[in-house]
Amino acid sequence: MINIVWLVFLVSGICYGGWNGRIEFITQSAISAAEGAVALSFKLIGVMCLWLGILKIAEKAGIVNFFSWLIGPIIRCLFPSVPKNHPAIGAITMTVSANMLGLGNAVTPFGIKAMQELKRLNQDKDTASAAMCTLLALCTTGFTLVPATIIAIRSAAGSTNPAEIVGTTLIVSLLATIIALLADRICQLFSKRPARRRPG
Repeated sequence: MINIVWLVFLVSGICYGGWNGRIEFITQSAISAAEGAVALSFKLIGVMCLWLGILKIAEKAGIVNFFSWLIGPIIRCLFPSVPKNHPAIGAITMTVSANMLGLGNAVTPFGIKAMQELKRLNQDKDTASAAMCTLLALCTTGFTLVPATIIAIRSAAGSTNPAEIVGTTLIVSLLATIIALLADRICQLFSKRPARRRPG
């Protein structure tokens, strides 16, 4: 669907430029945008390597395991349908911990592993379970303590203080996670209500 939206934007822009006799501006804008994207990519390489290296050191130092131990009780409360010692709990905990620390490369395999474990517990293989929906809500909102990717982009774009958004990102991602979990719980409550029989 998003491909269709972008295609409509692209075609409508080209048609509008041609209709007004400014087709050369479209060509110039496309070339300059491509050059800017390549330049930004090269700037991001160094910054992202630095942050990913720091976060990898944090992972090796056991900070991820510490966060896993810290949020373990919260995870068990959010996923009451998952048995206490099931591998899914460990995978979910590692997913959330890696997300909090901005370990983008580590979140994906942890999240896939957690979803696979939850699918094994799901009796209806054609429908997502409540635990799977909760995990999806957590991964979508992505509560993050260290927004390394955003800091890297701001630094590459020439920001004088690229880390100043840490506090704002922390508050916004926390509120988004809380709202997503509340919506998840409300949807679960409505889905558990028995359907009303139609009269007649």
